[in-house]
Amino acid sequence: MSVRFVAEVSSNHHQDLDRCLAFIDRAAAIGCAVVKFQLFTIRELFAPEVLEQSEAHRRREQWELPIAFLPHLAERCRRREIQFSCTPFYLQAVQELEPYVDFYKVASYELLWDDLLKACARTGKPMVLSTGMATLDEVVHATRLVRDAGCRDLTVLHCVSGYPAAPDECNLSCIETLREQCGCSVGWSDHTVNPAVIHRAVHRWGATMVEFHLDLDQQGEEYQSGHCWLPEEIAPVIQSLGCGFGADGHGEKVPTASEMDERQWRADPVDGLRPLQEMREAWKQPASVL
Repeated sequence: MSVRFVAEVSSNHHQDLDRCLAFIDRAAAIGCAVVKFQLFTIRELFAPEVLEQSEAHRRREQWELPIAFLPHLAERCRRREIQFSCTPFYLQAVQELEPYVDFYKVASYELLWDDLLKACARTGKPMVLSTGMATLDEVVHATRLVRDAGCRDLTVLHCVSGYPAAPDECNLSCIETLREQCGCSVGWSDHTVNPAVIHRAVHRWGATMVEFHLDLDQQGEEYQSGHCWLPEEIAPVIQSLGCGFGADGHGEKVPTASEMDERQWRADPVDGLRPLQEMREAWKQPASVL
């Protein structure tokens, strides 16, 4: 088993192409398999009555990813041998992303929007669905819908839409529930910034994908919310998980290469003394020979 780490840039890019490219470079360097962005416009994300009353929501226009960035981001990902994904938040975004993304990611907040789910599925590209706040019936409905619409490569992410999420609310055993009920690969979308939670999701519950929010320098728009990892924080988690799977081995109980010399130093079954009798012969030689 292997785990694909997805670095979610979200709204931490400052509408700065160089900063976006730096996210891709850093994510590739720390071992991520995917970098993911979000494509939305505030006018197509929130209802007019919300925008009319809330200046804070209107200011989020500064969080929008310029569409002109897409070919540059996709090309940088190809150069860094890392996948490019993006979350569409309006229907036209599905078409705008299609030439560039390796897969579509649907956010937890859009899980109930059947038209968006079907639009992504009809492209034939792989899909990833986040399930924060959802009931099992809602998740099963979404997975059936996208399969009926043509999706043949689906991953569902268990998620807790708390920013940050408390470890005792993570309910990681839902990963197995989703695997059984949805019949697809299941992973974990992390908002805890807690290494122990990620290790548990992978080693105990078999998460095959781990998505996490990344910031480069504590200057991203979302960093102060407390759910974003810094590269130096997530890098050892990725590395340790890779080492952990490498430690699984082949399952045959045989001595390893590093044990071969030590085998001779075991207690001899005749008298219980170390080393084995055959090795003791060498110790009968003069000290200068030894």
